[in-house]
Amino acid sequence: MSGFWGVARAIIGREFLRFVHQRERFLAALVRPMVWLVIFAAGFRAALGLSIIPPYQNYITYETYIVPGLCAMVLLFNGMQSSLSLVYDREMGSMRLLLTSSFPRWWLLFCRLLGSTAISILQVYTFLALAALFGIVLPLPGYVAVLPGLFLGGLMLGALGLVLSSFVKQLENFAGVMNFVIFPMFFLSSALYPLWKMAESSPLLRDICAFNPFTHVVELIRFLLYLQINWGALIWVLGSTVVLCTIAVWGYDPARGLMKRKS
Repeated sequence: MSGFWGVARAIIGREFLRFVHQRERFLAALVRPMVWLVIFAAGFRAALGLSIIPPYQNYITYETYIVPGLCAMVLLFNGMQSSLSLVYDREMGSMRLLLTSSFPRWWLLFCRLLGSTAISILQVYTFLALAALFGIVLPLPGYVAVLPGLFLGGLMLGALGLVLSSFVKQLENFAGVMNFVIFPMFFLSSALYPLWKMAESSPLLRDICAFNPFTHVVELIRFLLYLQINWGALIWVLGSTVVLCTIAVWGYDPARGLMKRKS
């Protein structure tokens, strides 16, 4: 067991060292949600009326509504950014060397996920602190209650990034794939508008949004911030995490990669 924990400390510590040395990554993770909160929300506030829907007990401002979605946005972008570094490590050979060690592949990838998720959670809480400075104050116990939701959401979105990085072989191609995944997931979700609002314009789009796993990450965070549990969202996130982690472990099988090259 000491060997397993030693590997975990090394991998997670490497993730934090890389994060510390990439300050622009931290700033970029905060600029994106703050632009939506401060600038775009001002324009959408008048166009999108909101009714009283769970977990809210009264009418809220549009800025308050989009905060959970922006928290999920931070998780999504950081998960993809971490996977981009995986592609780089694979091109440099360090990832392949790690995966051929004597430790189980699933443990190595899980430690990598833990490191990226911990960094994502740090960024989310920094964003929530900045949002509070702009008057978006949430229930105080919600800041603690949301932690498990952030952890599960970070694992799921990080696992999605692992899956993509296992199939994209070149660093130059991964950026395009990231954009192809990130923007549809974000805009076809309840991050910016409730599903009932989407159903008014297109029931089909509403169904697509309801099937989007990112929507359930947003709703899990939203309910936990108000000390409630959305059981449907929780089941979706847990199930998606298990499926994506299984595919990632299969995708990072060195033997499969060797066979592919030999053929």
